[in-house]
Amino acid sequence: MGPHPAVAAIRLAVRRELHDVLNRLAHDEHPPAAGEPPLVLVACSGGADSMALASALAFEARKLSVRAGAVTVDHGLQPGSDLRAAEVAQRLTAMGLAPVEAVAVSVGRAGGPEAAARDARYAALDEAAGRLGAVAVLLGHTRDDQAETVLLGLARGSGIRSLSGMAAVTGAAGRYRRPFLQLDRQTARKACLVQSLPVWDDPMNADPAYTRSRLRHEGLPALEKSLGKGVVEALARTARLCRDDADALDAWAAEADASVRDGDGLLECAKLYALPPAVRRRVLRRAAVAEGSPAGSLFARHIEEMDRLITGWRGQGAINLPGRVVARRQGGRLVIRQG
Repeated sequence: MGPHPAVAAIRLAVRRELHDVLNRLAHDEHPPAAGEPPLVLVACSGGADSMALASALAFEARKLSVRAGAVTVDHGLQPGSDLRAAEVAQRLTAMGLAPVEAVAVSVGRAGGPEAAARDARYAALDEAAGRLGAVAVLLGHTRDDQAETVLLGLARGSGIRSLSGMAAVTGAAGRYRRPFLQLDRQTARKACLVQSLPVWDDPMNADPAYTRSRLRHEGLPALEKSLGKGVVEALARTARLCRDDADALDAWAAEADASVRDGDGLLECAKLYALPPAVRRRVLRRAAVAEGSPAGSLFARHIEEMDRLITGWRGQGAINLPGRVVARRQGGRLVIRQG
């Protein structure tokens, strides 16, 4: 008799991910030095999603030439969080994962509490992965998380890149991988239940003070009540389609960039005007980022203001962009420079 369907599903997802990691390493121009098998880490909070992921990694790594380790991050946002992190680390070690580390971080305030915690977490994971020489870090985001991300992007109104949600593979050299984006949260929870894995439910996930928590417990259930149970799956499918479209438009913009510049490398307004709006706005964004405007602070309204220098020219003055970058129209050219 085989494993429970939920356990089989999470193991299959991780198995495919590990095969992909090994295949990438086999074709890498700069493979890791010979010696120990490659190390794959799981980022584990102790919640159902990441505990299910850790259990599947521990099981599958034994059948492949892979070492499996784990990192749990203590954000220090709740009393006793250090004890909770130590307990999670003990559970991961008991699964047979090694190395296992509990890392404490200091969470700032930039961008709000959720963004600050996320930034601190990824910085810690980057540091641990680099220090330990890990070839990949697995993250437990599920299809439900993807649906929430798409709705948050829709609320921001910042285009199809926001609607494309989380990519299955991100980070330098494809470090971060999300094997569970095609699985729902309930499958992960069920896998923990049938394997008798204790899980920790972060109270922040149920705190209505946080936007994602309200969306999870109020917004999505209301949508499902009105539109049916297929909403989460449909939103995740929308993310995949939007990501393909956004990638294609980004590639088009990269190719168009050279064709709209003069001999001095300045953007020619007439040639920009001839581009489709979606491509033109991407060229403008690329140009602003190249001059030092931080991508995370460059919003749709900034790009729209730059675009009006091309499509709605009425002699308006220079536009101030994040990072002390200034865009102005001069003699039929769009000049973007540090101010």
